Amino acid sequence: MATWNSRGLRGSTLEEVINITNDKFRQSNLALVTKIPTPIKPVKMDSMSHRITLAYFEEKSTVDYVGVVQGIPICFDAKNCESDTFAMSNLHEHQLKYMLDFEKQGGVAFFLVYFAKRNVYYYLTLREATYHVDGREEFKKHISFDEIDKDYIIPVEKNLYVNYLKILEKDVNYRGI
Repeated sequence: MATWNSRGLRGSTLEEVINITNDKFRQSNLALVTKIPTPIKPVKMDSMSHRITLAYFEEKSTVDYVGVVQGIPICFDAKNCESDTFAMSNLHEHQLKYMLDFEKQGGVAFFLVYFAKRNVYYYLTLREATYHVDGREEFKKHISFDEIDKDYIIPVEKNLYVNYLKILEKDVNYRGI
């Protein structure tokens, strides 16, 4: 069973930025996107701060965010990448399965990958992700920053808002939705 400790907060800054962005989208009536918490079972608590210091994940999470953008259901998972190379092993089989099922129901699923070294946010489509990890003998284990489709880099506005809606629109148009 997986456990959580301080390493579990590696993507918390990324999620803060996404949460601020989602609040802005909601206030502007552009989208309603919600962070999905991962259920945990606390094991140890710090008696002074009353904070959880050790916990078990009760079940595998699906994705980080689910919502609707102008009538289009979306779901995505946020991934933090500290180097110029994103390991495809960060895309978990249960997440890919959930996202594929989500798209079968008419939704749009993607990964929001943050290349921290370059301060760049990337919209990794589910079709690109599954192309790399679909079980072929010769699948790519990594995607380097130089290999990504630069048309899917997400613009940052006012140094705070990660406007993934601009790239989502491009993806939706590509799909003919």
